[in-house]
Amino acid sequence: MSLHDSRGAALPSYRTRPPDQSPGTPPGGNTLNTAKDYKEEAKNLRSQAQGEFNKQEKDKGEIVKDKKAKPAKPWVVDRLQFKQDTIGYLDRRRTHIYVLDVAAKSLAQVSSGDFDDTEPAWSPDGKRIAFTSNRSQPDPDRTYNTDIWVVPADNKDKGAHPTQVTTNPGEDHQAAWSPDGKWIAYSSQLEPKLFEYSTKQIAVVPVPEAGGTPGDAKVLTLALDRMATQPKFAADGKSVYFIADDDGTQNLCLVEIATQKITRPMGGRFMLYDYSLSKSGEIAAQITTLERPNEIYTAPGGKLTRITHANDEVLAKLKLVQGEYVKFKSQDGTVVSGYMYKPLGYVAGKKYPAILRPHGGPVWAYYAEFDHLPQLLAANGYVVLFPNPRGSTGYGEDYCKAIFADWGNKDFQDDMAMVDYAIAQGIADPDKLGVGGWSYGGISTDFIIGQTKRFKAAISGAGAAEFTSLFGHDQYQKVYFTELGYPWEKQALWTKLAPFYRVEDITTPAMFMGGNIDWNVPILGGEQMYQALKFLGLDTELVVYPGEYHEFTVPSHLEDRLKRYLAWYGHYVKGDAAPAVLPQDTSNVTPSAGDK
Repeated sequence: MSLHDSRGAALPSYRTRPPDQSPGTPPGGNTLNTAKDYKEEAKNLRSQAQGEFNKQEKDKGEIVKDKKAKPAKPWVVDRLQFKQDTIGYLDRRRTHIYVLDVAAKSLAQVSSGDFDDTEPAWSPDGKRIAFTSNRSQPDPDRTYNTDIWVVPADNKDKGAHPTQVTTNPGEDHQAAWSPDGKWIAYSSQLEPKLFEYSTKQIAVVPVPEAGGTPGDAKVLTLALDRMATQPKFAADGKSVYFIADDDGTQNLCLVEIATQKITRPMGGRFMLYDYSLSKSGEIAAQITTLERPNEIYTAPGGKLTRITHANDEVLAKLKLVQGEYVKFKSQDGTVVSGYMYKPLGYVAGKKYPAILRPHGGPVWAYYAEFDHLPQLLAANGYVVLFPNPRGSTGYGEDYCKAIFADWGNKDFQDDMAMVDYAIAQGIADPDKLGVGGWSYGGISTDFIIGQTKRFKAAISGAGAAEFTSLFGHDQYQKVYFTELGYPWEKQALWTKLAPFYRVEDITTPAMFMGGNIDWNVPILGGEQMYQALKFLGLDTELVVYPGEYHEFTVPSHLEDRLKRYLAWYGHYVKGDAAPAVLPQDTSNVTPSAGDK
């Protein structure tokens, strides 16, 4: 939805942040990476899916057929976790760690078994490799547990006897070695029953000798109560850097191991995605702000300094709006935050049409980062509302877990509170409101239009409608039995959380979108909502993008989606005369006068 995803990442993914920085190259010039046995097949599966659509294209009234295509063999699976977006059906082929000797051009496998091994990290002396793996028994597919393991970099048995470093029953990952190679810092979730709702902590643990017993871990960030990730030891080994998800930002923090005192070497209202440390302690970081895409920054003398100018030329040609971080109270008095973008050329005292955009996740948040979508909508005359309702990260574990097994309730109230705030400020026109989101944002959209008639238009992307029908169909089997219980045992809860059973209360014209090979949140949810509203005689449309997973990659599809956003909202929210529904081919479609 991602259900819990994060912009793309491991299963299940709640935020989808960019991949962690490469752990580097050890002495000797060998490189380290993971290799998936099924990588080539995953590529083939996507080609097959796109090929099915090519076969349906017509040329002079005839179906185009690929006479050279061979019948695909059946997928045979026996795993509990048997699907994953961008891959499809899973079998027993696994991800393992390999070392490539660049000089010799030889490849050596250094981990193995019926487990997936990821996030390799070299020890400082280049003799050992730490990695992340779920090796819980009897079946890793049943748990969210991952631990840190270590193998000799030159082992000859494919890592048949790894040394376990951590034992926490929750998720331990992102191993980082201390300069002396005696300790590992890592990110850890201490409450496995809360899985992604659980706050990620930074911890350190001694590295046992080969075959030794795991030592006692020391958690360093309990008092912070914020998601903490991507640890790296300071050059002196006495402190650990990490990224903290806090109050709609991501900042670089530093925690002293002895005192657990936390400072912010790079702090402010921005989004720090990644960082590197020199041997002498200098920091370089990838940072984006509300008004500028990603650039590289350093902090000489504690002053944040931008050292790249990759986007200067294009930004000089654009008129952008500045997002505002605002706070407001929800129905029950809870303080909620979010980002509000006023229309380009905003005139104080004038009311504008507004678009509410619930975020994905639900365990995710909107941040102080550059985003094309609010800029596009603001340029087309809309107030854009990006709320961080309960369920969001950056506000503590209690705030995050407040919607555990209670979707579409408190988060609905918080989303609507931002609409009320914008109206009370005299900025949003209460008679010209639209709503739309992707992933859990699409699910939230379905919840919203089933509980209020205030919106003139809705666009639900990659949403889910009836969760029982997704059980065994999407990739979220662990989410379901951990958070909701089994549907045959908790039928009342599963029904309560399904937006599908509120369709008779919907009056809002609604468009549903998704990719046809999305196994994160399959198009099935959009199809169900579309079918129901069509039966009920409402204005509705279904748009399915061939060959697309949860995160779209085809440029023409990305452009098409934005054009359909503007057309649907322009017609129903603004009242433009231009049609809400665009033709199948939008390559020659230009914005209407009301959308310029």
